[in-house]
Amino acid sequence: MSSCLKENFLEGVTVLSVEQAVSLPYCTWRLAADGAEVIRVEPPWGDPNRYVGESALDEEGMSAYFLGINSGKKSITLNLNSPKGKEILGELIKEFDVDIFATNQVPSNYKKLGIDYERIRSIKEDIIWVGISGFGPERPEAAYDPMIQAYSGIMDTNGDENSPPLKFGVSIADLEAANQAYCEIMKALLIREKTGKGCRIDISMLDCCLSLLALHIPMVSLGIKVPKSGNKHPIFAPVGVYRTKDGYVSIAIGSEAQWERLCSLPGFEILKKDIYSTNNRRKANEEQLDRDLEEILSKRNTEEIIELFKKARIPISKVTTLPQIFEDSYLSSKLWKTRDEKTGLEVLLAPPPVTTKTKQLTFAPRLGEHNEEIYSKLGYDVEELKKEGII
Repeated sequence: MSSCLKENFLEGVTVLSVEQAVSLPYCTWRLAADGAEVIRVEPPWGDPNRYVGESALDEEGMSAYFLGINSGKKSITLNLNSPKGKEILGELIKEFDVDIFATNQVPSNYKKLGIDYERIRSIKEDIIWVGISGFGPERPEAAYDPMIQAYSGIMDTNGDENSPPLKFGVSIADLEAANQAYCEIMKALLIREKTGKGCRIDISMLDCCLSLLALHIPMVSLGIKVPKSGNKHPIFAPVGVYRTKDGYVSIAIGSEAQWERLCSLPGFEILKKDIYSTNNRRKANEEQLDRDLEEILSKRNTEEIIELFKKARIPISKVTTLPQIFEDSYLSSKLWKTRDEKTGLEVLLAPPPVTTKTKQLTFAPRLGEHNEEIYSKLGYDVEELKKEGII
């Protein structure tokens, strides 16, 4: 929860974004959530993510997968493969006094599409230009989240010792790149406020994933093996997910004081053994410790265990399934909403990582929904542009 920033603090900031997939759309969604006007530029055939998975509405191009991170935005279509499309892009930047131009196209296509930093800066000198790509401009290859997770080493941290390489269940490479782009944009806006100068920001999904290995890389560089630990912790024990009488709990013991309090709880006294007397001994005997602990936990209900542990100040949580998020009053109170005025469909949204309060955003736009609104300000006839294949 943020208390120092006012709601919609980016009001008055305009973002023009040639975006698709997940990484950049999530970044610009965060900007829209903070009050910026975000105009997403799509080719006439649309962002592929509009068409994947199950449809949320009885219409093409509005898949459930697309809706969440594109709420709060406007959509226009523009064929940047055409000279006229490139020309119009420049007019949009001038007419709407764009503050931030962003793209997650492959860097080798920047000049071909007329979206390279040099050209955009020549149109508006103080613009903040942002590019998200798999490896940065020095390695202009197409890249998606799974391959970046694989190449960066992130997959080698997931699962247990017997697991094949496993990617994370969330698009961690995409989302971390988006969050870091958001942070760099905030810095760039501050610098521009002080100096009047724009800048170029290049975000590498690979670099963002490597940064998440902050605990692993130093240890491995020293020749220390960091085993894949699954639900366990590579250093501390007991840490894991344990079956209860009616579900699962996650327990994490991070100090000897917490262990002593655990062993003092009614029914847990049998864990006070010499082989468990220190963290290193518990780790060395982890399999037996987990069996002993689960033997106790499996005879008690989840809520009973949680209440007992919380009173003893021992870290514990129930394991929430995704549908249970909506049933939990604390978790559900943090969710945002978006509502389609056309159909009345309401969709709940995951909130930004830091927010002032729950909020409702405008519904994700249909493909080219704002063509008339945007292009009329430039004096164009939308039907003529369609006939020419420009939008």
